[in-house]
Amino acid sequence: MSCMQSFSDFGLRSLGIGSRALPGTDMTLCDQIALIVGGLAWNIYFLIASLAIGFLLAVLLAVGKASGTPVFAWPATFIVFLFRGSPLFIQFFFAYELFVMLPRVSGDISLGPLELTIETSWLTKAWLGALIVLILNTAAYTAEIFYGALAAIPKGDREAAVSLGFSRWQTFRRVLWPTMLRLAWPAYTNEGIFLFHATTLVFFSGFPAWRQEGDALYYANYIAEKTFNPFLAYPIAALTFVMVTLLVILFFRLVEKRLNQHVRLTR
Repeated sequence: MSCMQSFSDFGLRSLGIGSRALPGTDMTLCDQIALIVGGLAWNIYFLIASLAIGFLLAVLLAVGKASGTPVFAWPATFIVFLFRGSPLFIQFFFAYELFVMLPRVSGDISLGPLELTIETSWLTKAWLGALIVLILNTAAYTAEIFYGALAAIPKGDREAAVSLGFSRWQTFRRVLWPTMLRLAWPAYTNEGIFLFHATTLVFFSGFPAWRQEGDALYYANYIAEKTFNPFLAYPIAALTFVMVTLLVILFFRLVEKRLNQHVRLTR
C-alpha cells in the first residue's frame, strides 16, 4: 500500500472521512503518520475555537476586574482565581463528572409552529464538553494578562483622551484597547502555545472519542498498543506538534508585527 493510499484511507478518518476500520498490527509507517497527522485536526479545532471564544471572554473578565465596580469586579476576580488556581487536568475530570451527573432535561418546547427538544447529554462529548473547559481555562489566564496590561497603561493616555472629549467607550476603543493588546501580546503568545499543547490532555480527560475519531495523541496511543513500539508513534506525534507550534508562533508574530507597525514608522 502506498503512502497516498494510506492518507486517502486514514488522513481524514478523525473527521469521519475515509476508512471506518482502524488498521491492525500490520499497519505501515505511512498508516501511522496518516492517523496521527489526521488526528491533529481535533487539536487544531480545540485551539482555534477556545482561543477565539476565550479571547472575547477574557476581555470581558479583564475589563470587569479593572472596572472597580464590585458587581463586575468580584465575579470576574473569582472566575480568574478559580481556573488559574486549579490544575487543568482536574478541571477536565470535574467538568466531565458534572456533565454526566446533570439530569438529561428532555422535553418539547412549543414556540408557535416550532417544537424544540432540550437535552444535556451532548455536554459529555469531547467536541463540546472539553472545549468548554479549555475556553474557561484560557479565558482566565488571558484575562489576567489583559488585566495587567490595562493596569500598565499610563494615566496620561486616559487623561489625554478625556481632554479630547472622548466618551468612556471611545477611550477604551481608541486608546486602552490597542495599547492593551500591544502590551499583552508577547505574554498572550505564550498562552496560545501552552493552550495548543494542553489540547493533548483531552485524551486523558475522560471525554470519550466518538466512533474512535480522536485527536493525535489518541491515535499515537492506539498505534503504540497495537505495534508494541511507543518509540515510533509518540516521536511522530511530538514532531507534528512541533511543526504546528511553529505555525502558531508565526501567526502570533504576524499579528504582533501588525499591532506595532506604527512603532517602526516613527523610528
